[in-house]
Amino acid sequence: MDKLAGMAMFVRVVEQGSFAAAADISRVSPAMVAKHIRTIEQRLGARLLHRTTRRHQLTEVGKLYYERCKTVLAEVELAEQSASELQSAPRGRLRLVAPVSFGTQSLVPALVDYLHENLEVSVDLALDNNPHDLIGEGYELGIHIGDLADTNLVARPLKPYRRILAASPDYLDRCGRPQSPENLVDHMCLGHSYWRLQGRWHLVGPDGETREIAIKGRFTANQGGALRVAALHGAGIVLQPELLLAADLDAGRLEPVLPLWSYQPTPMHLVYAPDRRPTAMLRSAIDFLVARFG
Repeated sequence: MDKLAGMAMFVRVVEQGSFAAAADISRVSPAMVAKHIRTIEQRLGARLLHRTTRRHQLTEVGKLYYERCKTVLAEVELAEQSASELQSAPRGRLRLVAPVSFGTQSLVPALVDYLHENLEVSVDLALDNNPHDLIGEGYELGIHIGDLADTNLVARPLKPYRRILAASPDYLDRCGRPQSPENLVDHMCLGHSYWRLQGRWHLVGPDGETREIAIKGRFTANQGGALRVAALHGAGIVLQPELLLAADLDAGRLEPVLPLWSYQPTPMHLVYAPDRRPTAMLRSAIDFLVARFG
């Protein structure tokens, strides 16, 4: 007799309290139920139930076997449900949160491509540089830039976040072009007011050498987009994500400064809650974003 069928029948007997009740639910005869139990006991070489005229009581072996049967049957059900879901098309509403600059410049175009591929999915994107309680606030996915705190979330590594130096040609024509990181102390540097070390830039060179440069400037802002605009208008040298400045650099509106140097690359991760049975939508979104940015 099939082992899984026998295990399922044994669990029904225990939970229903009798062969007759288990037979009724299973739509078989009590004799068939007894045959299942007898086959298991013969295979194990141990008695599972103490049978009386009114009730059945589990033996010690029966108690252990009952718990293991429940675990096995639950795993089988999970496997079948997961396999079924793999065949279904992604659908539903995907909620995710990401930092402002990365979200605006890189994530939004990627999500539009994802929507073109998955017509039954809609996206609800929140852009915020502050940390969020992913699970508590109902987000399926998040982009985290920086070191990860201790968390129960799953974290998939993406390409490190790279920041570069740039300024307008007009500013550089007026104030000169730095030839080394040390030259930055003589320039107006545009500061990000949310950075922990506002007055210092930690730069990494082509061979991995590092410099910590004390900067000065007359303009700070709490958003990279504002600092980009200030740089375009000749206010000074900006240190911002490469993806934020790429179009201006390509068009010549900004010029690279110390192109072999960049800010210390920052780790970036795709984070989400652990789920033994993720939806087709979540699986497809994770695979897409890791392929695009991993």
